[in-house]
Amino acid sequence: MFTVKREGEELRVLTHENDNCVGCGICVKVCPTESLRLGPIVPIARGLIDMEKVSVNSNSCVLCGLCSVSCPFDAMFLTIDDENIKDLVNYPNWELASIVNQENCIYCGRCFDVCPQDSILFERQLPSREDLVKGIIEIDDEKCIYCKICAELCPAGAISLECNPEYGNDVLNNVITVDESKCVYCGVCKRACPETAIKTVCSTCMYSDELITPKITGETSIIENDCVYCSWCAEICPQDTITIIKPFTGLIELIETEDAKCKGESCHACRDVCPCNAIEIIDNISVTDPTFCNLCGACVPACPQHIRHIDRTSMKLININSESWNEILNKLLD
Repeated sequence: MFTVKREGEELRVLTHENDNCVGCGICVKVCPTESLRLGPIVPIARGLIDMEKVSVNSNSCVLCGLCSVSCPFDAMFLTIDDENIKDLVNYPNWELASIVNQENCIYCGRCFDVCPQDSILFERQLPSREDLVKGIIEIDDEKCIYCKICAELCPAGAISLECNPEYGNDVLNNVITVDESKCVYCGVCKRACPETAIKTVCSTCMYSDELITPKITGETSIIENDCVYCSWCAEICPQDTITIIKPFTGLIELIETEDAKCKGESCHACRDVCPCNAIEIIDNISVTDPTFCNLCGACVPACPQHIRHIDRTSMKLININSESWNEILNKLLD
């Protein structure tokens, strides 16, 4: 993280949050004083070096705020008298969204599993298994020969066998226990026991009217400051409960020439820097899935062959009231 500070009639502070930065270079592209510089994104992404993805020349930076408002990922922010300019009515802002409809969420957790930035908070509360099944299980210690067959076959992992600590490690003195909070009274142990030492009765069906209906509760939310709007969560959600509005529309193209061709698995720099996990190497060629690409452009400068090209056709940046700012910010659509 770097900070540039200027005091005067108003206190201006520019801060770069490296953890939120995706290395896209948008801030570098719009900086009117060329005070920002993109770092070596590929070795940073590969964990070979530990440094800022963007650096600043504090002597030439005029703290205009263009880098702050142009960053869709909240990696750059400028404050004026301790107020973020993104919250001020006279400055541009992004119309982005990453929203979970809590009412329709079934707490399956699939969004949590696929998020490339770990920006989803997921919590699920399940009912106790004891409230869902009923039964009886007993093990006759006099008949049990401690062969471990029941423990190894138990599909619920409810049976355990240990040496009795009172007798040391003597294998002839064992303790067998059943965790009834795990047992589902399926009867596998009873059928497998060579000495008929196990008695089990499942009475779940008999008491079905008394048992509770499984109710699953929880919470799923997206940390907006960490979200890169890749839409993995929205695409995988079986209930369509997640809404993602991306910062740009357009496409990424791979334009090869006779002298410059994709190196595929021998390079994969584009895949390594992609914050969206939108790039795969298929048949030794880099392939970008437009469903998950957010058109940040991080892969473009990362390509050593310079064959990746981005064509943004529109952006969700609104409220650009200055003609000069409009001209500069429209460079993102070049």
